[in-house]
Amino acid sequence: MSLFEDTYFTIDTTSEGLFRDKGSKFLAYAYTFKDESLLKDILLQLKELHPKARHYCWAYRLTPDRSVFRFNDDGEPSGTAGRPILNVLLSKDITNTLIVVVRYFGGTLLGVPGLIHAYKTAAVEALTNAQIVERTVNDVYRIDFDYLQMNDVMRLVKDENLAILNQNFDNRCSLEVEVRKMQVNQFVNKLDNIDAVQYVYLKTL
Repeated sequence: MSLFEDTYFTIDTTSEGLFRDKGSKFLAYAYTFKDESLLKDILLQLKELHPKARHYCWAYRLTPDRSVFRFNDDGEPSGTAGRPILNVLLSKDITNTLIVVVRYFGGTLLGVPGLIHAYKTAAVEALTNAQIVERTVNDVYRIDFDYLQMNDVMRLVKDENLAILNQNFDNRCSLEVEVRKMQVNQFVNKLDNIDAVQYVYLKTL
């Protein structure tokens, strides 16, 4: 992602795909995915759903700049499962997405080219059935201010059309807001013009 690019593509909902070859069945599941710690739970659910399957191969890609990725062949010959699934995510240029392909073995070996084709095709099917959407890269900021500044801060939030993630209104108030990457400079400049306001960057979504 370039310095000025503040959008990325991902999927909107979970979707499925299916490919069959020589008795083997490849069931692909595509998930919106932002948290690596959830991988174990998803794999566990699929193993409960498909207890007789032989392999549960997967790949994911994370973060708006698409820099984080992992894949796993789960016992298939190296490079025949996880990598082809990842390549589908790369070719579609999507991120924050996990694809797991569950394989039921049909009794006939498919060979390396056959496996690569099967895992890739199943993954493509899952994404074909998904809704691919464009999202903006947003930074989360916390704004701390006195109650007297409430009107000024809320007017700024409304003018900039910011989503409020969290709010706490007391003598000293705080707001957590989402700001599109492209708007950050403008937003910060306007905040600097309001007296007794402090703000801190929290994370990028």
